[in-house]
Amino acid sequence: MRPLPEQQPDTDRRWVVRVPADPHLRFDTNDYSLDPNLVGRRVEVRASQREITAVALDGGEVACRHERVFAKNRTVTALAHARALRIRRQADEDEVEVEVRSLEIYDRCIDEPPAAYREMAG
Repeated sequence: MRPLPEQQPDTDRRWVVRVPADPHLRFDTNDYSLDPNLVGRRVEVRASQREITAVALDGGEVACRHERVFAKNRTVTALAHARALRIRRQADEDEVEVEVRSLEIYDRCIDEPPAAYREMAG
């Protein structure tokens, strides 16, 4: 028999994914959090026997580094990712402006239908 090679072959799984609005990636039925500041950008994910890592393709930022979980249907979230996501969602909520109308406008619509509806009914 021949001796084993000095350098072990690379057996990690690799793929590229775009960070979704809900910044998690699914691997082997588990969800792993990604940095929410990278939403919309492409990252290369690398899954080894010990950890799950993701790196942004355009800038090289680390999107995640999690210990791999072999239990099924788990969500693994880094504390920094959860905090950044909460701040991001609060900022999005603060930006939304909703018009508030007086209910009298709707009462007038019911009491006085538009002319087009009166012509159709008459």
